[in-house]
Amino acid sequence: MLTGVHVTLEPLQAGHASALHPTLAAADESLWTYMPIGPFRTESEMRSGFESLIEKPDWLPYAILVDGIPGGFLSYLRIDQSGGVIEIGSIVFAPGIQRTSAATEAIYLLLKHAFELGYRRCEWKCDDLNEPSRRAAERLGFRYEGTFQKATHYKGRNRDTAWYAITDDDWPEVERAFTLWLAPDNFDAEGRQHKALSDLRQ
Repeated sequence: MLTGVHVTLEPLQAGHASALHPTLAAADESLWTYMPIGPFRTESEMRSGFESLIEKPDWLPYAILVDGIPGGFLSYLRIDQSGGVIEIGSIVFAPGIQRTSAATEAIYLLLKHAFELGYRRCEWKCDDLNEPSRRAAERLGFRYEGTFQKATHYKGRNRDTAWYAITDDDWPEVERAFTLWLAPDNFDAEGRQHKALSDLRQ
């Protein structure tokens, strides 16, 4: 369990599907375009999809709770403890928390926990065509390292994968920016940011 100001992350369970399915099923199906799983037509399908993530030996998926209500999920994946490398991915935010402080804090909590555990490198990989994910990676402080052609395939097509990473050398500066951005005094009464996360890193 990882707890912040806006969100709590708890290990994903199949039972989270009962609260998440109505919200995610009502979202535009483009939410699932670059995901190897989904969309889920029924709660039962979502439960099965969650079970498949939970059973992966090198994954640790989390449900994102906002005011105690599930609003999405994300995961550590490709966990390599001996090598000190971990990835954050399989991220699905319900429309209500997209582009909010809660969404940013969810990523921050996973990053902070990984580096506190002693990992040397945290990766972010996405479909090269997934422009929103690429912009998110750069906004969050991940450095672009290159694109691997035909790195995998899913949903009937090949995928070129863009690689990003934050190392333990980068983390102090990145964490400082997160802390400043998430501070209450960085937002006005309507919740609009005064300074962007990328500006605070500079």
